[in-house]
Amino acid sequence: MLAPSRSKVLEKAVSGTAVTLPSFLVPAFQTPPRRQFSKTPSASSKLGRTPISIPPGVELTIGEPRTKKDPTTYLRIPKRTVTISGPLGKLDLEIPPFLTIQHDQAAGKAVLSIENQDLKQQKEMWGTTWAYLNRHIMGVSEGHNAILRLVGVGYRATVEDRPKKAQYPGQKFVCLKLGFTHMVEEPVPYGMKASTPQPTRILLEGINREQVMTFAAQIRKWRRPEPYKGKGIFVNDETIKLKQKKIK
Repeated sequence: MLAPSRSKVLEKAVSGTAVTLPSFLVPAFQTPPRRQFSKTPSASSKLGRTPISIPPGVELTIGEPRTKKDPTTYLRIPKRTVTISGPLGKLDLEIPPFLTIQHDQAAGKAVLSIENQDLKQQKEMWGTTWAYLNRHIMGVSEGHNAILRLVGVGYRATVEDRPKKAQYPGQKFVCLKLGFTHMVEEPVPYGMKASTPQPTRILLEGINREQVMTFAAQIRKWRRPEPYKGKGIFVNDETIKLKQKKIK
């Protein structure tokens, strides 16, 4: 005789009638234990908890909280501005209200902390703010640079003056010969320096790394590296894997 169906067994179990199940059906009616995907406790940010060393000549000034409208959520969020000044210039950095900076001037270090380490948003901004602050400190003390390599027949670069096109006094222009019918001219942003140690090399210098790399990408877009001949404008240690030519 066949064993009773599962639905009938469940109905009898709910009604309170004692039912004896065959041994091979017992595992099917047992509730499996809840699976734990991770037993590792939440840890603090490795970058955020690392102290930032402040070299001599660099000063941090933490401003008072002020309300500012967020461009994404349109909410008014109180934020503070940290001013980093050094031998090469001055930069400003906005930090969220839940983040605190403990500046030890005697030891020359700064430690970042957040209010709640269990919130994902605060942990993300903890490491991000640490990276931005560290780059700003390096920028005002040592500076950031980017080297562009021009690879291609006839590719050349020079830095020249264009008084009629200058947006501020003394502005330079990076002039590129990239195989077009005309010369490409890119204005150097304010606060940056551009030079050509070689005809196929461009050196960009500045205190704001974001500004330096943005201008490097703006120059690179004119001749992006292509994978068949390996020609183009390469930024820093950028490389490209060559492909075989398409044979029809």
